Amino acid sequence: MKTGLERINQLVSEHPDRKLQTIMHLVNKESLKGVHRRQDKNKAYGVDEITKIEYGENLEENLDKLIGKMKQFSYRPQPVRRTYIPKDGSDQMRPLGIPAYEDRLVQGVMADVLTAIYEPKFYDFSYGFRAGRSQHQALEALDEKLWGWTSWVVDADIERFFDSVDHEWLMKFLEHDIEDFNFLRYVKRFLKAGIMEAGEVHDMEAGVPQGGLISPVLANVYLHYVIDMWFAKVIAPRSKGRAEMIRYADDIVFCFEREEDAHGFYEALKKRLGKFSLKLSEGKSNIIKFGRYAGNEAGKFDFLGFTHITAKSRQGKFTVKRKTSQKKLKAKRQIIKKWLRENMHMPVKDIIDKLNVKLRGHYNYYGIIGNYKAMLAFREYVLDRLKSTLNRRGKRSVSEEKFWRLIETYPLILPRIVHNT
Repeated sequence: MKTGLERINQLVSEHPDRKLQTIMHLVNKESLKGVHRRQDKNKAYGVDEITKIEYGENLEENLDKLIGKMKQFSYRPQPVRRTYIPKDGSDQMRPLGIPAYEDRLVQGVMADVLTAIYEPKFYDFSYGFRAGRSQHQALEALDEKLWGWTSWVVDADIERFFDSVDHEWLMKFLEHDIEDFNFLRYVKRFLKAGIMEAGEVHDMEAGVPQGGLISPVLANVYLHYVIDMWFAKVIAPRSKGRAEMIRYADDIVFCFEREEDAHGFYEALKKRLGKFSLKLSEGKSNIIKFGRYAGNEAGKFDFLGFTHITAKSRQGKFTVKRKTSQKKLKAKRQIIKKWLRENMHMPVKDIIDKLNVKLRGHYNYYGIIGNYKAMLAFREYVLDRLKSTLNRRGKRSVSEEKFWRLIETYPLILPRIVHNT
């Protein structure tokens, strides 16, 4: 499988305009086994209620039957089971689609094939859902632009992107690069498989379900054609000043050197998105004066959980400050509060051990230069909620002295700077 994917990757790199004609053979027993091995045995099951362990008990026989159905085109993906998870720790819920186990395997292989095809085509300013690329690399790339020539920022928020992807347009984009009709047929079947919610099946007229193994690469393909290529080939060359972008999935920031370019682009972007059944959330999207020449009119914007602010150093020099965004901070606080409420009867040592795991994850992401105070404030919030929780669970209140003796024995870890950029 690896050799086959490498050949595709090399072919696309050498002949980017050539359509690939025979790729369905890469969905075979060995490649399906490979995806099966990668699956988490504790992953939630789909509508089939089959787990990795159960499917693996008769793996050879199950895969032979699956391959047989696929060759006869009698294989049809089952609806994804819709569940909901808290959105950013708030009371709002985000939908998550969980595929049936066999569908997860097929999706996994097809996602690997699509990744091999499109990795050479994707632009360097695209970071989301790509191997070897991270949110912090996206932040670093954005930082270089903000510290340099940027004077205006367009902070674009696409309204309900994953639910709005137009299936017809997506298939046209795939057909531009792939000529294997059988492979495309199965992609379309996954898109049309539907959603099972509360025992009822609902058709999917648009969107790619978050949670599907094939969804991230399909989302990237859609945005590659709708935004990335358009910006690189049309917007940037026609701008009077420099114009660049950074994208992590559907979280996008556009940087401009000149004001007229930023305003013209904002209007063009609304029309461009509308053409492909997408919509700019104007309440969350802004044109912001930003950079070393912004002066007192400088604004701020959020990207990947950080608020970016034009500021001056102690020496009076231009700097870009980044701190945990209020939206993310509020969400993180809600998560801690809810977790403590649900686990308040655990032994104190166990509670603090678990809180340290959560704090370590927080520091690992938000531990950038200039954000220490925000992380310290978050730790202080956790301490405050912990004390409140301990007071609620017993008949006697925990005195200030007793609480700090407890923290001395079982300390909550302090923030640390993890990223130097």
